[in-house]
Amino acid sequence: MLDDTIAAIATPLGEGGLAVVRISGPQALTVADKSFLPLGKNSRKPSVASSHTIQYGKIVRRNPGAPASGRSVEAQNEDARRQGCRRSQVGVEDFQIVDEVLLAVLRAPRTFTREDTVEITCHGGILPAKLVLDTLLENGARLAEPGEFTRRAFLNGRIDLAQAEAVADLIHSRTELALAAANEQLAGKLSHRINQLRDELMRTLAHVEAHIDFPDEDIAPDTKAQLLRRLENGVKFMDELLRTANEGQILRRGIRAAIVGRPNVGKSSLLNQLLGRDRAIVSPIPGTTRDTIEETANIRGLPVVFIDTAGLREARDEIEAEGVRRSRESLAKAEFILHVLDASEPLTGADGSYFAEFTEKKRILVLNKTDLSRKLVLPEKVGCDVLIAPRRATESPPYPQIVDVSCLSGQGIEALKDAIKELVWSGEIRAEMLQVMINSRHQDALNRARAAAQRAADALRADATLELVAMDLRIAVNAVGEIVGKTATEDLLDSIFSQFCIGK
Repeated sequence: MLDDTIAAIATPLGEGGLAVVRISGPQALTVADKSFLPLGKNSRKPSVASSHTIQYGKIVRRNPGAPASGRSVEAQNEDARRQGCRRSQVGVEDFQIVDEVLLAVLRAPRTFTREDTVEITCHGGILPAKLVLDTLLENGARLAEPGEFTRRAFLNGRIDLAQAEAVADLIHSRTELALAAANEQLAGKLSHRINQLRDELMRTLAHVEAHIDFPDEDIAPDTKAQLLRRLENGVKFMDELLRTANEGQILRRGIRAAIVGRPNVGKSSLLNQLLGRDRAIVSPIPGTTRDTIEETANIRGLPVVFIDTAGLREARDEIEAEGVRRSRESLAKAEFILHVLDASEPLTGADGSYFAEFTEKKRILVLNKTDLSRKLVLPEKVGCDVLIAPRRATESPPYPQIVDVSCLSGQGIEALKDAIKELVWSGEIRAEMLQVMINSRHQDALNRARAAAQRAADALRADATLELVAMDLRIAVNAVGEIVGKTATEDLLDSIFSQFCIGK
C-alpha cells in the first residue's frame, strides 16, 4: 500500500477562492512532472525544484486522440528545442490547460507523511479541483482512501495513533476549548503519559518474567513490595485518565439538550437566542414547529447540540404526528432538557404532564416571557411528586435549577448559559485538564488495562503462580499500547481512519 502514490482534494468541495490537491508517495514528483508546465524563468519542474519551494505554472492534460508519450509537455518541448526545431513538435492542440496553479514541492522526510509530497493550489470550485485531480490520476496516481494521508503519517512513524486521532478532532473542533484539547493531544501530551505508563508496566512484566525463568530465586519481600507499588501507581494513574473520559467526549462530540414544553411557550425563540441568530420559525400560532431542529452552539466553551422539539400534544394530522414521534426520539437521546414554561400564564395540566414524563432527565426550568405580567405560580410538587422548587443548599440533584428569561429582549440568556455550563461541567476548565482528555476508544483500552493490572496485583499479593501474574500484565501492556498504536490491529486502524475525510 505504501508503494502507491496517492492523490486527493484536501479542501472541502464547493465554491471558494482556492482549493488544494495533495499528492504523496514515491512517484509524487514524477506524477507532478507529467501534469505541470512551469511558467517564467524562475519556475522549475517538481523533480528538479528544491524542497519546500513553490513553483508557478499550469496544470495541463493531454487531449483525447493526441499521441501519448508518457512524458511531460515541458520535457517534450525541451527535446524539440534541442533538435533545433523553431517550433515545438508538441502542438498546443495536443494539450489542454486545466488551471493556473501554485505547486509546493515537499521532499521526504520533512513532510506530513514522511514521503515525497506535492500540494497544488488551484482555483476553488468543484470543477477546477476535480480536473486537476483527474489529471494526476491519469498520470499515475491513485485516489486516496479516507484518512490515508494521516494513516501513512502513522505507519511511517511521523505520529502515533493518539496523535492521528487528534488530527480528526482538530478538524471537527466546534469550540476553542475543543481546539485546544486537540492541539494538546496532537503535540503528544497524552501519548507521553501513555508511553510512561506502558514503560512502567513493561518493567514490572520484565521482573516477573525474570523470576519465571529462574524459579529457584524467590521474589524478595522488598522487591515484591516495589512491584506492587508500581502496579498500584499504574492503576491510580489509569483511574485519573478515566475520569477525563466524560469531559473529553463532551468537547469532541458535544452534549445534547432537548428544548421541551407545551406549544407556544417560546421554545423556538429560546433556540434562536441561544444560537444568536434566527434559525427556527417563530409564530404565535401553536404547533408552528412540526419537526425537530438541531443546531450546535458554543456555551461557555462547550459545544451543546440544542434540539427544538415539536410540542408533545395530540396530533391533528399525520405530519404533526411524525413531528411528535421525532421529538420523543430526540428526547430519549438527550443528556438533559431545557423545560420551557410561560411565566405570563398560570400552570396548566399540560405543563404538569411534562414534569411527570421526564423525571429521569437532568433539567433546567426556563421561565420565559418574564417581561410580561407574571401569573405563573410554581407549587412545591406537580404530577408524580416531582419537586420543582429551586435547589437549596441541603438538597442534592436532580432538583432542577430555575432561570428567568425573556426571549423577546434577551434578558436572562447569559444566566441560562451559566446554568447550562454548570450542569454539564461543574468547576473550572483548567488548561492542564485539556492535555489528557481521553476518547471512548482510549476509555475502553484503559478499562481493560486497569482490570488486568488489578488482577495482576491481587495475584501477586496472594502469592499466586507468577505465570498468571505475567499473563495479566501482558494483557495490560497490550491494551495500553493500543492507545498509541504499538499493538494496534489492522481492523482497528481501518476503523479509525475510515472516519477521516478522503483528503486527510
